[in-house]
This record gives sequence, C-alpha cells and structure tokens, in this order.
Amino acid sequence: MESVLSRYENQITILSDYLEEFPETDEPVWILGRQHHLNTDKSKLLLDISARLWFTYRRKFSPIGGTGPSSDAGWGCMLRCGQMMLAQALICRHLGRDWQWEKHKKQPEEYHRILRCFLDRKDCCYSIHQMAQMGVGEGKSIGEWFGPNTVAQVLKKLALFDEWNSLAVYVSMDNTVVIEDIKKMCWSPPQGSSAAHSTAYLHRGALGRNMNTAGFCTGWKPLLLIIPLRLGINHINPVYIDAFKECFKMPQSLGALGGKPNNAYYFIGFLGNELIYLDPHTTQSFVDSEENGTVDDESFHCQQAPHRMKIMNLDPSVALGFFCKEECDFDNWCSLVQKEILKQQSLRMFELVQKHPPHWPPFVPPSKPEVTTTGAELIESTDKLFELEEEFEILSV
Repeated sequence: MESVLSRYENQITILSDYLEEFPETDEPVWILGRQHHLNTDKSKLLLDISARLWFTYRRKFSPIGGTGPSSDAGWGCMLRCGQMMLAQALICRHLGRDWQWEKHKKQPEEYHRILRCFLDRKDCCYSIHQMAQMGVGEGKSIGEWFGPNTVAQVLKKLALFDEWNSLAVYVSMDNTVVIEDIKKMCWSPPQGSSAAHSTAYLHRGALGRNMNTAGFCTGWKPLLLIIPLRLGINHINPVYIDAFKECFKMPQSLGALGGKPNNAYYFIGFLGNELIYLDPHTTQSFVDSEENGTVDDESFHCQQAPHRMKIMNLDPSVALGFFCKEECDFDNWCSLVQKEILKQQSLRMFELVQKHPPHWPPFVPPSKPEVTTTGAELIESTDKLFELEEEFEILSV
C-alpha cells in the first residue's frame, strides 16, 4: 500500500513541476466541463489533462493502401485531433468523464479496447489508414491535409461500422443544430427494421425504452455532436469569444478542433483568454497491441505541461464537439445553449432549432451501406478477407 501511495505522490510532484509555467492567478481553468483552480489543485489539473488520450504523428506503420505513406508526419495532424475528440467521447461512454489515468496502473479492458480502435493498422476502425482512405470520398487525397469539417464527416461515416460503441454522429449543417433530427437519429430503430416506420419512432416505454411500430425494442444511441463553424473571415471575430469559451464549461464538452492554417490542435479548455490544447506535432514510432490485447499506452498520454495560445490567434475555422450519453444529457445541453450561447441577439455562434427547416432536404438518419468490404466492418475479419494489403479498400458511404 505504501509503495502505491509513494508512486502516486511522486507522480504528483513531477506533474507539479510541469505546471510551474502556469501564471499565478485566481482565474479558474476549465478543462472539458471541469473547473480547476491553480492556487489549490494544480496537480489535479494536470492529472486531468494527462488522462486524455493523446494521438500524434506516427512513423513505421504499414503503408496506407499498401503503397501509400508509412508516416503521417506533416499531413495527419487534423486526423489525429479528430481521433482525440472521438477517443474522449468513447472514454466518457465506457469509463466516465472523471476516469483518471495513472502511469503503470492496470486499466480496465474497455480502456484497452478503446485504444485498439485507434492503432495505426488497416483493421482498426478509427486508424489513420481508415480515416485517410475514407477522406478520399470527401475529395481529399491520401496525404492531403484535412480541415475540421472534413474530419467530422469522416468520423460520421466510420462510426456507421462501429457496432461496439454504437454512436450516433451528428454533424451540423449551415451553423444549425436541429433537435428534431438528432432525436430521430438517436431513437432510430435498429438496422434491419423497416425504414418506412421511421416517422413513428417514438413510442416511449415506462423504462425509457422504445417500442417502434415494427416491434423492435430500441434505446437512445449515445450522441457525438460535432458543430463545424466559421467564426470570422481571416481572423476570429471577438464577438464570438465568450460563447466559444462557454462551450468548454459544459459537462458535455469534447473540446474543439482547430488551430492555425495547416496546423491542427485539439483544444480542451481555457484559462482567461488563452486556449489550452494537445498538440499532435510530435512524431513517435508505431505501437501495436500485445498478444493479450493490452497496449503499451505511455506514449498515448501527454505527460508534460499543456500548450496554450491566445484565443485571438485561433484560425476562424473550427469544429466544436459534445457527447450526450443519454437523452437527458442532450436536453440539458440544449438548455445550456439556450441560456449561454443564444443570449447573443446578433452574430450568434450557431443556431439551435426545434424543427427541421422546411427548405432543407428531408433528414434521413445515416445507415451502414449494404456492402461487405468496407470500413470498420472489417475490424474482426480483415486478415481473412484480404491476402494482400493492396487489396484493402474503403468504399465511399
């Protein structure tokens, strides 16, 4: 027991040293919906930050598509940031927002399973291989830099093949979040039931479960909500700053994707008028899982002081992320948005509307295509289906 306490105290001491560069201030630090105070709990702050999964450039992985790049250095930073945002959603889904990581501490199987989703292998559902090849369908060549909206669309498509996490991924359009569409998607009947009955998707049971007209018992699919935004023309408009910062205070916050031109960062919080972010621009060697399924995870956690940048230096093209495990979380998020974001009468950061705009095309919840050789559907069977790496291909959804 003493050795465990000693190791924990040593870790606290090391982390406290890293935090010395933080200014002396009474202002709170907000990290993904949690408030920290530098003058009382500096160590807890960095422990919270180091628990986030940190994905960086990697080298020496198998060539993408068989003949493509074996490193994403120089072009994969936004893909890595998208991986970090999604990984945070999966941590919240399976382990909870307050789960903490400690070096050398045994972690639950769900944690290692989450990590395996992102390893740099063609058969991992959110690998750099899958994301780069799915980006081809979004008009991006392999090795080309992604923007926030592109990576959001790629994650939305790949999630269709991820049955374990079973996320509903909603990417907003025209700066508008439609409550009706999200509820339709998250309460949609399981695949295989009649799509014609989608208009009658809500017949709530006493236990919070649904029975649709086809007789299938359904439930709320955990929601990953991504809101791509343009907060200015060449620079961020100061009118959006308060609302942007407010998003990091929400308990549903997954942070934001953004950065500077051709330099993407994963923003996880703020202190005053500085954003705190994880930086993917470090090149590390490829790490694979062990025979027992665990992953040597030390290189997947940033154990040094987080980077900061002035919010006015942010490129105006960003994407906000939120995770709502239950419907009540989404309802609470809507209330917070109404109270904190939409109070601005002009130049709102985004709109939240109840009904699907009549001038938009009808909303159809996305579903997995009826194909057998695509995306993360191959997680368990890729090696059997493809003898050569050159034969691996992702079809556009």
